[in-house]
Amino acid sequence: MSVGAYRDALSPARAGAATVFNPSSLPVTVVEQKPIDLKKDRDALGLFELEQLEVSFDEPNSALWTFMRPRGRPSYNLAMLDDIHALQRGIVAKFAERPNDLRYLVAGSRTFGVFSLGGDLELFAALTRKKDRLGLVEYGKSCVRILHRFYHALDLPIITIGLAQGDALGGGFESLLSFNILIAERDAKFGFPEALFGLFPGMGAYSLVARRIGAAYAEEMMLSGKTYSAEEMKDAGLIHMVVDPGQGIEAARDYMQRNKRRHAGLRGVFQAGREVTPLSLAELDRIVTIWADACMELTERDLKLMQRLVSAQDRLQGTMQAAE
Repeated sequence: MSVGAYRDALSPARAGAATVFNPSSLPVTVVEQKPIDLKKDRDALGLFELEQLEVSFDEPNSALWTFMRPRGRPSYNLAMLDDIHALQRGIVAKFAERPNDLRYLVAGSRTFGVFSLGGDLELFAALTRKKDRLGLVEYGKSCVRILHRFYHALDLPIITIGLAQGDALGGGFESLLSFNILIAERDAKFGFPEALFGLFPGMGAYSLVARRIGAAYAEEMMLSGKTYSAEEMKDAGLIHMVVDPGQGIEAARDYMQRNKRRHAGLRGVFQAGREVTPLSLAELDRIVTIWADACMELTERDLKLMQRLVSAQDRLQGTMQAAE
């Protein structure tokens, strides 16, 4: 769902509108990968517990590919967060003592047209109505711990690649920005729509955008609620590659193959970047508390707008499933 669709959802005249998508009309790229041997590796990797993540190993490129398969709307529900925490722990457990076996980590989504719509708005509204500030803080801290580990490449000698084959909004865009390389398909949209219902993205957006391209641009993005194209985000310096629809996976594979001999140097650049612009967990936690305090000040009108967006997300999910 683009921010434009968010704006439409807030309009009473458009609240019932839905767009029908036809995934079969898009080109499909098949990636030959070696599935993780769950029986052999489950104790180290814990993948048998992952219900909303698809994981496979690309042996020629020493790459671990992960794709989100969320239950319901494509957002970070609590179970999805648990799966990502488990994935991170499992990767470290399996590869910390075998650093040469893993060179790349790729993160994408199997939801047609969407990378992620971000945080669980239905949960936010429920916690806010109950004045459960602690619950909001705990959710936010769970998110920023995931983001912080990815920002530091899990403390492994790897390069991380975020793959947006669809829209990345709010927390979905925040999570992408924690990766070293961002590849976006041309029709994907990006932005922070939280301003539309009186909030701001509180789980890494300011920290990451400001470090990459400056505080002024970060504030403009967050305060405007504007939607941006993949090309605009590339021109701004937030996305590295823009490719045609359906070509994202192949572009990621091509990047890995082209840079086989340069892996150490490229990895060193990203490590140096983290030294120059360090990001502490304490900073992220403090911003989460600011975000939770802002939630406590939302009005009933704000919460109704938030719920309208949840309904629009549900309709979008229904039309996509019907088209498959």
